[in-house]
Amino acid sequence: MKLLNAALIFILVPTPTPAFDPLSVSVVVGGAAVAWHLLSSDSWLKCRFQECCNRNSTLNYTALKAQLDSRLFGQHLAKDVVLKAVLGFSNNPSPKKPLMLSLHGWAGTGKNFLSQILAEHVHPAGLRSKFVHLFLATLHFPHHDQVKLYKEQLQNWIRGNVSACPSSVFIFDEMDKMHPGVIDAIKPFLDYYEEVDGVSYRKAIFIFLSNAGGDLINKAALDFWTSGKRREDIQLKDLEPLLSLGVFNNKNSGLWHSSIIDRNLIDYFVPFLPLEHRHVKMCVRAEMAARGYAVDEDIVQAVADEMTYFPKEQKIYSDKGCKTVQAKLDIHEDLVMGDTRARG
Repeated sequence: MKLLNAALIFILVPTPTPAFDPLSVSVVVGGAAVAWHLLSSDSWLKCRFQECCNRNSTLNYTALKAQLDSRLFGQHLAKDVVLKAVLGFSNNPSPKKPLMLSLHGWAGTGKNFLSQILAEHVHPAGLRSKFVHLFLATLHFPHHDQVKLYKEQLQNWIRGNVSACPSSVFIFDEMDKMHPGVIDAIKPFLDYYEEVDGVSYRKAIFIFLSNAGGDLINKAALDFWTSGKRREDIQLKDLEPLLSLGVFNNKNSGLWHSSIIDRNLIDYFVPFLPLEHRHVKMCVRAEMAARGYAVDEDIVQAVADEMTYFPKEQKIYSDKGCKTVQAKLDIHEDLVMGDTRARG
């Protein structure tokens, strides 16, 4: 109690203090203001030490195209559509809605790869960025009886993250395994609204990845081959209507009877074509180079030949794309290493 009384007396009784020098006060206050500005949200100094939201800068089209050309094989359609879509969206200072891409095709054709490259060009840390959010249907939304809870959590997560960074990127993988209805929770954020509850979502990017529709794409590609047409002649108009309708009516798709499709909120259905033998060989060469190995065409051929292809008679397309190239190359590790040492 005595200690408390003493404290009160110290606070209430005036005590002599030295007069402030106005110049010193100005320097201190000015310095504090500068420090506050330098360390405030998204200042250049703060952003040198931690990741900041990339709010206004446009994407480097040339760099993105070069990376897609060198790392994504056999997908002329996907590259062309995504480049044009992203460039137009990035250069638009006031888009009317978020960019919404839905990527479709069999496993191993490059859907994940393209989404990762795109994420890296929006936020350099890519999937490691706190502004890039990856959802896996079987991990994050596993239980059918929890759909209502998932929808609420998903809305809260997106709302909070777009509030923090308007250019957030959201990637939803395994859409073909997602319980129907869950993804409709994000429909208000994809629509043509300036704001929803005080938050603008028009600078965000949403990407769906799905195997649904892969059979339709493969059939169309095979029909082109059978009729003697070049693979490179396949255009988006040949596949996009099939994909939109096929996915909407696919009961095994997370987009089954989805209001997102019904309201035409998906900007592009992007088809990923099945990969041919020559594309698999490109994947093998790229993987060998990434590991620092000398590219041996005999090993490239051997790995590509070990993949399985369809149709059974013609063996035109890899049924796993390039998905198992890494594992197949591991089997040849001793030969590859020996050849690299010999050339070195």
